[in-house]
Amino acid sequence: MTENFHSGFVAIIGRPNVGKSTFINRVIGEKIAIMSDKPQTTRNKIQGVYTTNEAQIVFIDTPGIHKPQSKLGDFMVESALSTLNEVDAVLFMVNATQKRGKGDDFIIERLKNVKQPIYLLINKIDQIHPDQLLPIVDDYRKALDFQEVYPISALKGNNVPELIDNLVTDLPEGPQFYPEDQITDHPERFIISELIREKVNQLTREEVPHSVAVVTERVKRQDEQKVQVSAKIIVERNSQKGIIIGKGGQMLKKIGVLARKDIEHLLGDRVYLELWVKVQENWKDRETDLQSFGYQQDDY
Repeated sequence: MTENFHSGFVAIIGRPNVGKSTFINRVIGEKIAIMSDKPQTTRNKIQGVYTTNEAQIVFIDTPGIHKPQSKLGDFMVESALSTLNEVDAVLFMVNATQKRGKGDDFIIERLKNVKQPIYLLINKIDQIHPDQLLPIVDDYRKALDFQEVYPISALKGNNVPELIDNLVTDLPEGPQFYPEDQITDHPERFIISELIREKVNQLTREEVPHSVAVVTERVKRQDEQKVQVSAKIIVERNSQKGIIIGKGGQMLKKIGVLARKDIEHLLGDRVYLELWVKVQENWKDRETDLQSFGYQQDDY
């Protein structure tokens, strides 16, 4: 740790599915935020901690801004917006393949009241022709006076190191908030639950992912090389339970196989993963269920 150590908290905000989770996983180098091609997969603020000898950046990956359809949706949007005046900088991420829409304009209006530096990240530039980029930059610059604009590819890493270097320079001198080997402030069980939910999102039909919660109930080390993990997948309807279990239990088995690989990488040990599915009707609209499943407002 150098004498002129820089540190701070940086929020990542944007519409659903613009690549915020992919970006934070790229920067941190570990899978701490689930990634999916379905929107609204990030439900909690994920703190990813990036540490070098010169700096520490604590990233907050917020849920995508969208029109809420339930109390869970209300929680997700409020969770995203509440970070804006509590951080040292804001990264506003947009999708280069989509035109600026009402969701982007809604965020921009909120950002006009933010005093901290705001960086525009135009993600997925690997999916457009370079000639398309300048009009996108001009369009957003007319809407808001950004500190800097960075065209990036979170998936492939284009311009991400340059962005991080500039963030480090711009952040104030300050303390190291977390140990250098810590990459997130979330407990182990939360990350395990998110890894399982990611596999449900990837493998099940469109109607299922937004009705799913995962609760890891037990992480027990059986010996020096094996860990037993028990988790329940909560859905709202019996039909969704049937989809997740699949014919002869094949879908649940696929979910378990893929999730186990990621959990073993996380824990560094062999894992015995036990999954079961529970129906809890309308859990997304009950405060008690939301809190028991880990969806509650936290102060950062």
